[in-house]
Amino acid sequence: MEVEYSISQLARLAGISSRTLRYYDEIDLLKPSGKNRSGYRFYTMKEVDILHQILFYRQSGMALEDIKAIIMSPDFDPLSAMERHKLKLLAQRGRIDDLIENADKTIKMLKGEVQMNNNEKFSAFKQNIVKENEEKYGKEARDKYGDERIEATNRKILSMTEEEYHTVEELNSVLNETLYCAVTEGNPASETAQKACELHKKWLSSYWDFYSKEAHLGLCMMYTQDDRFRKYYEDIAPGCADFLYEAMKIYLA
Repeated sequence: MEVEYSISQLARLAGISSRTLRYYDEIDLLKPSGKNRSGYRFYTMKEVDILHQILFYRQSGMALEDIKAIIMSPDFDPLSAMERHKLKLLAQRGRIDDLIENADKTIKMLKGEVQMNNNEKFSAFKQNIVKENEEKYGKEARDKYGDERIEATNRKILSMTEEEYHTVEELNSVLNETLYCAVTEGNPASETAQKACELHKKWLSSYWDFYSKEAHLGLCMMYTQDDRFRKYYEDIAPGCADFLYEAMKIYLA
């Protein structure tokens, strides 16, 4: 006879609250196998295995809606999913290990115990850029473009030489100045506006190792929808985020 767990028994087994299991039921993330003659929910080993997957992903900081999309996928395979997730965790651990190493070096340098050369200082600087980008925009970017593309972008940033980085920063300054002039002119189809779009594509390609018109336009749309991105462009010129999106639709057409 198959083992059955009541909601309280499964909660104790998993180390979570009964309320959490009820919530998972409400959002269709983990449904009970059925109800017994007394009308109480019960779970079988199948649900126990699914709950194990859910809790593992939760410990990794994954949102419930993302977990649901994974385990509810028609082609969901627990082994393959876990192997892919392990690779992501290993990549994250690698970044964290690098950050810890650079932090240790910086602490020792500030204490006067060691000296960091310019290459080491710049390497630490790039690690901080990746870390800040992940903290600020990581979830949205990964949801939109996928983990592989974001990891590739991070690798591209980390492989930049100091000269390449300064070239990109200079390009960004020219882009922002051109955007300001274009918004002031007020015509998304103007030569200045289309030049800004060309510069934006060039700037974007400095970070992306992939490119498509759809992805580029989708990014510009996100500028208009996400308050953090919108503020960045609004600081260049009022209405800049919406203006860039309209200009980019013309440019990419």
